[in-house]
Amino acid sequence: MPLGQHGGSRPLPRVIVAAVIVTDGRVLACERSAPPEVAGRWEFPGGKVEPGESDAEALARECAEELGVRVEVGARVGPDVPLAHGRAVLRVFMVTLLDGDVPRNLEHTDMRWLSVDELDSVPWLPADKPIVAELPALLAADSSA
Repeated sequence: MPLGQHGGSRPLPRVIVAAVIVTDGRVLACERSAPPEVAGRWEFPGGKVEPGESDAEALARECAEELGVRVEVGARVGPDVPLAHGRAVLRVFMVTLLDGDVPRNLEHTDMRWLSVDELDSVPWLPADKPIVAELPALLAADSSA
């Protein structure tokens, strides 16, 4: 039997997308309000890719829902980060705010713009930590632009 035609193949992991929004050398971080096991931890805004959506479409939708902003999705930041024992992956993208839109806190407990020196001032979710490690170079590039 050819590969892929037997019922033993594993389903593809669920894709979670997140946005690195950088303005004036600072990155937007959001504090989770739920579920209880992650409440109080910090993350990049985003969410699940729904069936039929591209990563970019999902991220634009999530930014509108969570922050009330329109965005342009840019380059990937870092590799896929495995989540949920391999049942999901986190994909992070650079995102540019459009037309002077300013993020509003619609779904999180709090949100902050963090400089490179402030990245360690909040307790990040474990999945976001590899991306946080990539940020000093990205923030330096943005502040010099």
